[in-house]
Amino acid sequence: MRTARELLSQYAEYHRDRRNIATHFVGIPLIVFSVAVLLARVPLPGLDPRLSAATLMWVLTSGFYLSRHLLIGLATSLAVGLAVWLGHTYAAAPLSTWLAVGLGSFVIGWIIQLIGHYFEGKKPAFVDDLIGLLVGPMFVVAEVLFALGLCPDLHRHIEHHAGPTLIRTPTRT
Repeated sequence: MRTARELLSQYAEYHRDRRNIATHFVGIPLIVFSVAVLLARVPLPGLDPRLSAATLMWVLTSGFYLSRHLLIGLATSLAVGLAVWLGHTYAAAPLSTWLAVGLGSFVIGWIIQLIGHYFEGKKPAFVDDLIGLLVGPMFVVAEVLFALGLCPDLHRHIEHHAGPTLIRTPTRT
């Protein structure tokens, strides 16, 4: 089982341009929110109707995040839980609103992600390792925690492994 140190270091290799990281602060929450919106309308058969596929997603991803790093896992689980809670509010909306919010957020989130990877000049991490789809939210939360001065040893390790963040300038020929 790969630790947060290993997962975040690998993910960071694809995310060293600060503009790319900035787009992830918008794109990843939009994508997580959109998945929560879409899954919140899918009930779990035989269980309380307030429980949905989004709730199940939250429980499973929380287990993943908490098993990697306690503080980052807890913070990421809370962030995803907030998205699921908000997703349930849209699940009760009319079908057209639910689809517009869910699919619209998904498409906009991915467009923002692709713009960031254009700046980076690298493909998204999940292209090489699907686990990157789970690490993305953890990466954004970790970046917030690092900015607050938390988990400094992990932050130093990632910077040592993947290199410092920067703003890349395009090469012209």
